[in-house]
Amino acid sequence: MNANPILLQKKYVRIVELFAEKMGISVETALGIFYHSQLYQLISEGISDMHCMSDGYLVEELEIEYNKKQPWNME
Repeated sequence: MNANPILLQKKYVRIVELFAEKMGISVETALGIFYHSQLYQLISEGISDMHCMSDGYLVEELEIEYNKKQPWNME
């Protein structure tokens, strides 16, 4: 299912702002992280109706994905 493009853009804004606040980083940095994430790919392509998930849940998923990509996390 595809979401309305305007509503989807508003959701992106909320996710990026919440992520920036939670991580203590600038909105610009958070935006770059978000747009290069697998989470963004899933939401934008309408996979698994990720756009229907709460903003808080999606921020947590973005944080998990971001932390897994960091060099100090060598799992």
